[in-house]
Amino acid sequence: MGLLTKDDGWRISDKWWEQIEPLLPARKPHPLGCHNPPVPNRSAMDAILFVLRTGMQWNALDGTGICSCSSSYRRFREWTDAGVFANLWRIGLLRYDGTQGIDWDWLAMDGAMTKAPLAGTQMTGRNPTDRGKQGVKRSLLTEGAGIPLAVTMEGANRHDMKLVQSTLDAVMAERPAPTEDKPQGLCLDKGYDFDEVREIVKEFGFTAHIRARGEEAQAIKKEAGFKARRWVVERTHSWMNRFRRILVRWEKLPETFLAMLHLACAIITWRATGLLK
Repeated sequence: MGLLTKDDGWRISDKWWEQIEPLLPARKPHPLGCHNPPVPNRSAMDAILFVLRTGMQWNALDGTGICSCSSSYRRFREWTDAGVFANLWRIGLLRYDGTQGIDWDWLAMDGAMTKAPLAGTQMTGRNPTDRGKQGVKRSLLTEGAGIPLAVTMEGANRHDMKLVQSTLDAVMAERPAPTEDKPQGLCLDKGYDFDEVREIVKEFGFTAHIRARGEEAQAIKKEAGFKARRWVVERTHSWMNRFRRILVRWEKLPETFLAMLHLACAIITWRATGLLK
């Protein structure tokens, strides 16, 4: 369309829109056949991206001129139900694997907790690090360079170890089988130092690398410049927190918050392919 040739972080670029548009479901005709012309899909997607980046209320979109709040949220729910944001992430991983290549040698997993003041009891729990206030935990799996491969969510009171299986089940990319010559390591911190975790990781064919309690602190003291391999997942959590809509969970429904997580992971992945510059 020639409207935006460069990614500015707030609007969909022309090149990226070419990848997104084929994923969108066809609009259903109005039953009376006399409705006003529908809002363009690109305007609705720009509005969704704007909400994700700023964390603003949906109702505040009416003052931006991008798209009305009712139209953008309706389209967001339709695309969430159709799995558009998950598919966008999945296709981004395929493109990344074809250009840079997914590093399956060293994966990393970690959890992060955020506030969830409006989510009620749907996949939330009392955050032990925030005076027992309602919160949500996301569990993230990344490949060797920090590109997200899977994300799941639960209440903030759930232990990281309880999310290992669901996170490994949620991997979005096709994984090659590990071999003796090319094993696939999974780096975890001491919060995963349980026999149950090791058994689950082994069942999935990964080699667990879990620093025992106090072992990592000793390595930092002994080895100059020591850096844990799992730092990449912590960096990706930091990248995700730049999307203000998921820094605090304002979505009441778990499926809409998960869709926002999928869209954030899709943006991180597509940027790594070099398309969003």
